[in-house]
Amino acid sequence: MEEVALRLEELLFPSVADIAVLSVDMNIEIVRVDAQCTTFGAACPGCGAWSNRVHSSYLRFPADAPSAGRRVVLQLRVRRFRCRNTMCPRRTFVEQIPGLTRRYGQRTERLRSTLAAVGLALAGRAGARLAAVLGVPVSRSTVLRLVDALPDPEVPAPRVVGVDEYATRKGRHYGTVLVDVETRRPIDLLPDREASSLAAWLAQRPGVEVVCRDRAPFYAEGAAAGAPQAVHVADRWHLWHNLSEAAERRVAQHRRCLRALTPAVSQPEPENVPAPDPSTSPWPTGHRFADRTRARHTAVHALREAGHSLRSTQRKLGMSWHTVKRFADAATPEELVHRPVAEPALGPR
Repeated sequence: MEEVALRLEELLFPSVADIAVLSVDMNIEIVRVDAQCTTFGAACPGCGAWSNRVHSSYLRFPADAPSAGRRVVLQLRVRRFRCRNTMCPRRTFVEQIPGLTRRYGQRTERLRSTLAAVGLALAGRAGARLAAVLGVPVSRSTVLRLVDALPDPEVPAPRVVGVDEYATRKGRHYGTVLVDVETRRPIDLLPDREASSLAAWLAQRPGVEVVCRDRAPFYAEGAAAGAPQAVHVADRWHLWHNLSEAAERRVAQHRRCLRALTPAVSQPEPENVPAPDPSTSPWPTGHRFADRTRARHTAVHALREAGHSLRSTQRKLGMSWHTVKRFADAATPEELVHRPVAEPALGPR
């Protein structure tokens, strides 16, 4: 019998010491394991004093990891000890089995770790569905609560920190996200994007050597104050973004030269179509979108007045039927847009 009990303990609790399996009862749905702790005493969680004075005992029924699709429940008899330290605020305490139970725990440690791993991989709803398939029916709130109870992982001190903003409410409230550029993992979130907050965060991490940021002045001030030893760089996205903006501004400044050198590629205009008169239009002259809209509107109305149908106008101008209909219904070119087109700002940002 002793050999059988030892084999049961090794099979059911391979990583738990000081526990004895008294009996195993099973049916179609559940496996009930009767066990108890075999230690001579226990240490008080309040003062750490060792005690073997038993006050009382009672049964606990923590759920364990399922076996062959059936739920496993422990019928665990635990003892309540009297604390020998008269100065300790605890008069009595209950023994806990390391690696198996915790205070007020309704599940064993290995079942908690299993559900937490499922929650980390699948989150709430999907994790609860998978847990039910595994034989541990729990709610999505329980899965999320077990994930939230996990300790934060230890993050090594970053060497290259990326700083950027994020919006909790776009246009109203922004915060700061800090990323370890070498591992590409988020490190921390700051509730605002003030220079003082970033400086205080960097001052607590003197190992930062490189700060990767954008051109925001508050980030520049915060990084310079919090990490004066760090080198400031821009990431790849901001470099390409700044380059594209600079190229667009430069091309926009010389668009008249490009229009003079390059033959205009526009839709063919019918013969005897009068040129548009922009003198009465609120749109600026020389704007490519305004000029193109005026020319198309004049061409469509000239063909319609000449007796051409919408289909015929569409074929002659090479435009879609819906576009021709929209131009034909507009009495003036200004009705085709909600507001007048303004000249683009050419100055630096």
